[in-house]
Amino acid sequence: MRIADIAFSPDESILTFTNTLADGTELWMVDLTTARALKLASNLNAASGSPYVWVPNSKALLVKQLPKQRSALAKNKVLPEGPTIQETTGQKAPARTFQDLLRNPADEAEYEYYTQAEIVKVTLDGSNSPFLPVANYQSLNFSPAGNYLLVQTIQRPYSYIVPQYRFSMSYDLYSAEGQFIRNFYLRPLLEALPSGFDAVETGKRYISWRADQPATLVWAEAQDGGDPANDQQIRDHVYQLDAPFTDTPQLLAAIPNRYAGITWGNEHIAILYDYWWKTRKTTTYKINPGEENRNLQIIYDRSSEDYYGNPGSFLTRKNQFNEQVLWISSDGKSLYLQGEGYGPEGNRPFIDRFNIKTLSTTRLWQADGKSTYESIVRIIDPEKRKMITSIESKDVNPNFYIRTASKIEPVTSFPNPYASFMNVSKERVHYTRNDGVELSATLYLPAGYDKEKDGPLPMLMWAYPREYKDAQQASQIKESPHTFVQLYYGSPIYWAARGYAIMDDADFPIIGEGEEEPNDSFVDQLVGNAAAAIDYAVERGVADRDRVAIGGHSYGAFMTANLMAHSDLFAAGIARSGAYNRSLTPFGFQAEERTFWEAPEVYLTMSPFVHADKINEPLLLIHGDADNNPGTFTLQSERLFGAIKGLGGTARLVLLPYESHGYNARENILHMLWETDTWLEKYVKNKSVSKPRGN
Repeated sequence: MRIADIAFSPDESILTFTNTLADGTELWMVDLTTARALKLASNLNAASGSPYVWVPNSKALLVKQLPKQRSALAKNKVLPEGPTIQETTGQKAPARTFQDLLRNPADEAEYEYYTQAEIVKVTLDGSNSPFLPVANYQSLNFSPAGNYLLVQTIQRPYSYIVPQYRFSMSYDLYSAEGQFIRNFYLRPLLEALPSGFDAVETGKRYISWRADQPATLVWAEAQDGGDPANDQQIRDHVYQLDAPFTDTPQLLAAIPNRYAGITWGNEHIAILYDYWWKTRKTTTYKINPGEENRNLQIIYDRSSEDYYGNPGSFLTRKNQFNEQVLWISSDGKSLYLQGEGYGPEGNRPFIDRFNIKTLSTTRLWQADGKSTYESIVRIIDPEKRKMITSIESKDVNPNFYIRTASKIEPVTSFPNPYASFMNVSKERVHYTRNDGVELSATLYLPAGYDKEKDGPLPMLMWAYPREYKDAQQASQIKESPHTFVQLYYGSPIYWAARGYAIMDDADFPIIGEGEEEPNDSFVDQLVGNAAAAIDYAVERGVADRDRVAIGGHSYGAFMTANLMAHSDLFAAGIARSGAYNRSLTPFGFQAEERTFWEAPEVYLTMSPFVHADKINEPLLLIHGDADNNPGTFTLQSERLFGAIKGLGGTARLVLLPYESHGYNARENILHMLWETDTWLEKYVKNKSVSKPRGN
């Protein structure tokens, strides 16, 4: 069976899932009391969004099925009746370089063929009845009390320049029996949004049900035209509207940044969040939603980059509507926080009691963190410190435990599946960049390695650059040094078993403080990060300076090609599924908000394609030939390879068939690993060993 879309019934007595076959998708249920399985429905449409939802009473499901009256899909591509035409008439409409877009009327017809469905009500004995007519359904959401249904459908006109999630959307209200009540909101096609990561659409957005009320809709609306360039004190309003949805909406909050959601409690307390990406500012507020003066009170006002200052997330539990709401103490005076507990010694997850009146916290529990990493899986009772946790260490596979204030009991005993890596050395190491920024990386050394006897090793460094607005926060430790050595297809750790030193997850911060943007000095900081890591490993005596390779995936591949172009630090590079010509992503990329025309020098300096004549060490380029990630077209690797080849450099281009931005097929993954190993053996390990350098 190919199982997906697993869900529990609201009363948690039944487990449902889909089973994908060669000719369709089925819906199955398992009675958790009797362990009896039953097929409930066939011909599900699972192409877009969840293929089913539970009715709140746990007695039936609403299922998306293929339309019974369905026109045939054209077997051959239809010849165009004329040209495909797009036109712009002066309105700015910047957009990322999205892929797999609709291109013509034939694509539109095919899109509708695959996405349209009719909604059928299926009971637990497998009987069904029509519920809603054929449409392109994106979501079906019952109100908490179960007497209303909010239905989201995609509407024409479609777009040839933006993906599905920006198509026109209709939000319609129905009764629980499927009777149409009214259209709540028709969102227009979003082809023209302002520039910037803080830009949003005008009109209603984040439409949702209020979790602590029977049937109340909540949403946000921009007050600055959705444009972050408009200087306005209040950016967003948050509204609510009670059933029957005919009165004037109530203003819940007027906030200075972008709305980021609400965790509901009751009429007396809720927690509201907003953010402003440009400054990395995030604010948490306490609000009294049932009072006329809702008294928006700031709890936390901090930088999203400040991991050490992260207070955690408020705990929730199910209410009478089976919805997640704030976990309020029995005396009504406290909430609870759960966090990762970031700090200089690594993560130490915690539970805090939060005083609603004073806003102060009391630590109830924190993981020891001295030799293990213990993460919180599920909190059963915060006051009794009763919870399910997962404990792991470098050599011990994560296992589940039930913990109380006085004892801990094991639930599972999963063995280490990587016995051959048991004695591979793992250490989180720390070093300093030439401008004083503190950096770290995870250093792996082969089992049995002796520096004095074996000498410096060839080394593979693997990294992914990240942008910051604060140098101190960029230096913060963001993981425990005691996590289990997990292997996956893209991991560089395999080569520790091949005699290499590995510097994995090496910090590569790109910092722009104040008015400076991080990418204004991207190349200099990139080279500085790499040089600091290499210097540390060489000075420690575990790496041979002349036999170091650099590698990365996606933005890490972009980093790799830039380091090959702008430094001579590496003997070879491995770049998987990257983008190398930033003029092909002209309306921003990664964390860069500016357009190519606003910052042409930045775009060109950061483009390895422009500097391909300087790539004078061997570069292995690997890419999925069906990569649909915005910006990382397969063409990016093809063009960089063409440039290096034309300029007389050394490179190899490997296109993996049918793969997207990540890789899935066993044959492709094994071939990718072989290509990587062959490249490292040829151009790094077996390169002539360096001679001692003078001062």
